[in-house]
This record gives sequence, structure tokens and C-alpha cells, in this order.
Amino acid sequence: MEKLKVGIAGYGVVGKRRHHFINLNPHLQVVSVCDITLQKGFIENNSIKVYTNFHEMISEESLDVLFVCLTNDVAAEATILGLNKGFHVFCEKPPGRNLKEVSEVIAAEQKNSSLKLKYGFNHRYHDSVREALKIVASGDMGRVINIRGIYGKSMIVNVANGWRAQREIAGGGILLDQGIHMVDLIRLFAGEMKEVKSFISNDYWNLTVEDNAFALMKSESDVIVQFQSTATEWRHQFNLQINLSEGALVLSGILSGSKSYGQELLTIYRKELESGGNPRTETIQYLEDNSWRDEINEFTDVILRNEQVVTGSSTDAYNTMKLVYDIYSADKVWDDKYIKKT
Repeated sequence: MEKLKVGIAGYGVVGKRRHHFINLNPHLQVVSVCDITLQKGFIENNSIKVYTNFHEMISEESLDVLFVCLTNDVAAEATILGLNKGFHVFCEKPPGRNLKEVSEVIAAEQKNSSLKLKYGFNHRYHDSVREALKIVASGDMGRVINIRGIYGKSMIVNVANGWRAQREIAGGGILLDQGIHMVDLIRLFAGEMKEVKSFISNDYWNLTVEDNAFALMKSESDVIVQFQSTATEWRHQFNLQINLSEGALVLSGILSGSKSYGQELLTIYRKELESGGNPRTETIQYLEDNSWRDEINEFTDVILRNEQVVTGSSTDAYNTMKLVYDIYSADKVWDDKYIKKT
């Protein structure tokens, strides 16, 4: 069988990482890449054509699959162009700068219903997360009671002059850029939220995008969630604790490109009232990050088998973005100053 022809729009760190794992899939072949930092021509023994403008690449190339790894301000536009050209599309998170842009993508998807659209929420594919989801789904440890989460790093990437620090390009700060991953996981473990309260702050880095977001939420099934997304966590941290009626699961550390979040661990402890609050624990350590590989392989299988996108669908993306914006808007000062102007 001929390989599916792939184009990558946006060839920075993420685009190159996607390329690496696309190369490992026997059904995919990268034929073109695009980035404003590149020069027109060819790379890799003249087998891959290089563009500097994603409009040109999408209009000229006859692709089967488009990977969108662009900045937030043009992610939705490129996704729509790809769908309308007849390409299956894989787009990195966030799906756009705001809900309006995501709604426009969904409208294009509905017009091109034979095509597959998937969003890159790769944290769902980490082995620790998948194991925790399996345990919760089994019911062996009872129902989810409450969740506490923090996802933080020491700054917004390239805070001085990077595009993530510019609202008109990024659409938001640390919550939209990084915290969206944990928002997505919270939805998986707790369901949709019916109440959201928050404090949003840009007091430290003094940018027009947030450097801290604190949320207190209640799900439709009455799971209480505490969550902080922060760019003032001087030691990088990923920690998600799911408290259940018969024990708890703690996801701590996550394997990443920066390797700055520590070992990826899943700690399991069961309710033992006789232990005086010090129950026996089981800790599983994960040594490999297979999320990028598995995410791409699943998308490829969906295309080849003509199946529905389940994980990372446009509905998933919209609902996760909606919760991000519910957190923004719950802080009325932040809402008036930044969100209502969007």
C-alpha cells in the first residue's frame, strides 16, 4: 500500500518532533514542510520540499494528511484550509485563540465530513495517565470525590520576546499554552464542570497574558476540583491527585522534551483507616514517553480504517477550550479587561 503523503506546517521544535515520529510509522511519509525560518528548496536528499508560507504549501501540495504545528493565531486558519483542500488534519493544541475560531473549524469539518480531524492533546497518551484512567474506569477504587492539580514552570517561554508572551498571537498565557493539558485531563477524570470560580493574575511578569490561574470548580457529578496553572513555579512541577472513595491516585512528574518535570510516577494507595493516615503505597515509574508515537499511530489507524476520531476530536477540543475560557471569565476583573474584548 502506498504511504500517506504528509505535510508539516510549522517546523519548530514541535514540528520536528512530529516529523521524527511520523518517520517511525510505516504508513506515513513526509513530503513537505513549511516554516518562515526556512529557505525554499528541499531537505533530506531532495525528498522533502520546503516552503516558507503555509498558504502556498497547502494550495500547491497534493497531500493526504496535514500536520499543523503553527502559532495559535493561524492554527485554525491552516486547519480550515487543509480540510477544504481535502486533507485529513492533525492540529496541535490549542485549537485556536478562542472559541469563535474553534467553531469555525468545526463548521469546516462538518462540510468535509469524510475527512478526519484530530487535536494533539498528547498528555492523554502518557502511560501513567492511561493506567490511572483504567483504574478509575474499573470502579475498583470507588468513585472520584475530588481532584487537586498543579502544572507549573518558571516562566512563559521566551517571556521577553517570544510569541507566547503576545496576546494577539497566543490568545492567552500559561493556562492556554500549558495548563490546557491539565484542564483536558481534569475533564477526563471528573467530567464537565457546572460551577467555576477563579483568580487570574499577570502581576509578576507584567504581560497582557496571565502568568497564574487559580480555579475552584465543581463537576456535574459533584467532583470538586482545585487547579493552578502557573509560570512562577521556580521548580517545574506536574502533579495531579485523584481522590476516590476507596483510595487515591497521584500522578507526579511527566516525561517531556525539557526533562524538567522529574520522573513520571503513578502512586496508588488504598483507603486503610486502621493505618492512621499512612496507608501502604504502590509506585509505578515510567521510563519512556510513548505519547507522541502512540498519538500519531492512532490517528493513522483512524484514517486507514475510516473510523471516527474519539480521543482528541473537535468536540474534545471545543469542550476543553470552553473550560479554559470559563476559568478566564470567572474572574470578572480579568474578563472585563481581556476576554470580553476577544
